[in-house]
Amino acid sequence: MNPSAFIALADGKVFYGKSVGAAVDTLGEVVFNTGMTGYQEIISDPSYAGQIVALTTAEVGNYGCNPDDMESRQLFLRGLLVQHLNPPSNFRATQALDERLRAEQIPALSGIDTRDLTLWLRSAGTMKAFIHGSDAVISVKYAVKRAREWAGLDGQDYASQVSVTAPYQWNETGDLKIVAYDFGIKFNILRELSAAGMQVTVVPAWTTAEEVLALKPDGVFLSNGPADPSAVIGAIAAVKKLSGKKPLMGICLGHQLIGLAHGCQCRRLKFGHHGCNHPVKNEQTGRVEITSQNHNYEIHALPPTLEQTHVNLNDGTVEGLRHKTEPIFSVQYHPEAAPGPHDARYLFRQFRELVTSA
Repeated sequence: MNPSAFIALADGKVFYGKSVGAAVDTLGEVVFNTGMTGYQEIISDPSYAGQIVALTTAEVGNYGCNPDDMESRQLFLRGLLVQHLNPPSNFRATQALDERLRAEQIPALSGIDTRDLTLWLRSAGTMKAFIHGSDAVISVKYAVKRAREWAGLDGQDYASQVSVTAPYQWNETGDLKIVAYDFGIKFNILRELSAAGMQVTVVPAWTTAEEVLALKPDGVFLSNGPADPSAVIGAIAAVKKLSGKKPLMGICLGHQLIGLAHGCQCRRLKFGHHGCNHPVKNEQTGRVEITSQNHNYEIHALPPTLEQTHVNLNDGTVEGLRHKTEPIFSVQYHPEAAPGPHDARYLFRQFRELVTSA
């Protein structure tokens, strides 16, 4: 365990800490998450593939980890940064957080002033970085150079890297048949679809529209996922072909894919939205929802065929849309939460109503 580990940002800024995860070095894109709890759900969200997550809450690890709170089959993030890592003290814990990370070869640093790092990223923007968590002798100069040279996430299709490789049936009950694309889908999405009375078949990210239609679903769900939506070219093509043929619902990456398939533009946010406390206004009802979010890109410049339904009250970005003539809607945030508030859970019922009325 390296007591003088560090993370070096591409702009030369360095934060020193202690290696508490896997004793490895890695490259990734640093983002900060403002959630006060839910670290196991955060680290097991496939949308963090390619990223190093800094948790702004000071105390982490108190309730440990357990199999029931995993949101995917494995961890896909590149690294974790925390201020204070504590041993677990909870009857549900079967494993400490650092043990979970080491088991999956994910580096982590404790002793990092993550709030100072957050302020830096808010000013400078999301940044490429190099984590030095191994026992090897690595200079800061070398680490900064590696961070600058790393390809980053722009233009990269990470959805294909985290997706399942073969279709599977999530549940056998339900009066509606739904095909769910796995671009990095979280288990709680599947639980919520099932709870809304839908029988769900999960398919890989590269599944064609023709293959989906051959399954004869009543509706199609487009999941969350990592990296640059513009790079998931095959999925954009599939959405174009499915539009008008089956009711569609998308969240997070799925929302962005629907937007791109219908003529929206996509751009990177300065430091993204990552946390459980983002206020979103439903422009149809006037209701404000506190939402869970995890994305670094946004769609904008909606064409006349699409209508904005939700807006982020922090920065005015598009948080939801619907098609004016086709049974299609999407939201940028995570209505399934895990972790986060349940204000937006109604959207799964809304999807059911859309499917039954189509």
